Amino acid sequence: MRQKSGSVELESFRAFATVLGQETDSLHAAKEEWSERLFLPRDKKTARAVRAEQPAHIGPVTVSPAPEHNVVGVGVGEKLVDGKHTGTLAVKFLVQIKYPEGEFDSKHRLPKSIDGLPVDVEQVGVFRALTVSAPRAPVRPSAGVTPNPRARSRPAQPGCSVGFRFPGDQFVMAGTFGALVTDGADLFILSNNHVLANENRLTPGSPIFQPGLLDGGKVSADRIAELSRFEPLQLGVFNQVDCAIARVPQRDLVSNQILFIGPPQGTVAAQRDMVVHKFGRTTSYRAGRVASISTDVKIRYDMGEVAFRRQIIIRGLNNQPFSDHGDSGSLILERSTQKAIGLLFGGSPSHTIANHIEDVLQALNVTLV
Repeated sequence: MRQKSGSVELESFRAFATVLGQETDSLHAAKEEWSERLFLPRDKKTARAVRAEQPAHIGPVTVSPAPEHNVVGVGVGEKLVDGKHTGTLAVKFLVQIKYPEGEFDSKHRLPKSIDGLPVDVEQVGVFRALTVSAPRAPVRPSAGVTPNPRARSRPAQPGCSVGFRFPGDQFVMAGTFGALVTDGADLFILSNNHVLANENRLTPGSPIFQPGLLDGGKVSADRIAELSRFEPLQLGVFNQVDCAIARVPQRDLVSNQILFIGPPQGTVAAQRDMVVHKFGRTTSYRAGRVASISTDVKIRYDMGEVAFRRQIIIRGLNNQPFSDHGDSGSLILERSTQKAIGLLFGGSPSHTIANHIEDVLQALNVTLV
């Protein structure tokens, strides 16, 4: 008895989907094996020693073709050839510098394939946490047709400048107010640990200012919230999120309307090739495209190099960087639906890194307002 053509097509599709799923699982397994090899201490004793170290200002970037120094991200994404898309998923090694063949020792060569799986190497520069700080100096407000995110505003809106106060006031800093969230009882400003809690250093109750003191915020007049809780950043292990919340004492001090964008319309899982946008303290409005939703990265903080697992990678549209220093904490949304997909926390001039928004909300036990 002859099988109907529709059934044949269905079985063929199911077989293709099964093979594709197995290949994707293999890519992710290879990615995790290599990121653990390159980003984590080799033994438990060393890992415990790294985690026990007190935070200290990190030294200069090590420039070397050795993979343990040069690789800053390992993910699953589309293979590029001469900057052109191929449609092929690969294990992606993101490196500070892509050295030409012949300019490095063979022992430092990354694999051209892993157990038959395709590999791609992409130059991204150095990944850093994207706050901005400086010695005290006169503030230069930004100008343009979009709202000024560095201005004092009441109610304060997501996308604007916020930040903590350095002990001793030798430096001033600023990051971005990402979103308004609630735990069912109180309202909070959502941003990064390194924007609101100074990389684990501050205690609950510490004041948060809008605008950040780097942008002219006044200690006497611009306290808008107090640090409530944060997810600690840890050395020597993989982290999932860089996030914190600060409780707002009065509802009329804040709004959920993101500057130039409007309120978020819930959340949605990030997908490769999704077009997204954000409004941040430094670059204001920018649009981008999601390049990866599962990249493990190594980020430079003051406290040291911090590893993260399963992060979102975004590249800006129109040959513009999607973010810069000071944009840390920005909420990233799918452009077509206004649904939040991630919380921006790091990157380089060419690539932006974000936590998955559901991981952030779950870690802090809050929901978007």
